[in-house]
Amino acid sequence: MNRSEEERAIAEAAERLIKAFPGLSRETIEHAVAESRPEFDGNPIRDFVPLFVERSARHRLRTLTTAG
Repeated sequence: MNRSEEERAIAEAAERLIKAFPGLSRETIEHAVAESRPEFDGNPIRDFVPLFVERSARHRLRTLTTAG
């Protein structure tokens, strides 16, 4: 997976999360995705990075929706 494919896949993941968490703003979801990305910067195999970013962001968003 090249860098542009990875970017596209992460953008698609963000869109899925926006649909999955309709009570949260786009900005909140994009922030969760952005916070999740550095966790996988050093990963030499990039094919699964979008999936890992989506899972990490989903976990962060679930924490937001259940806290309170």
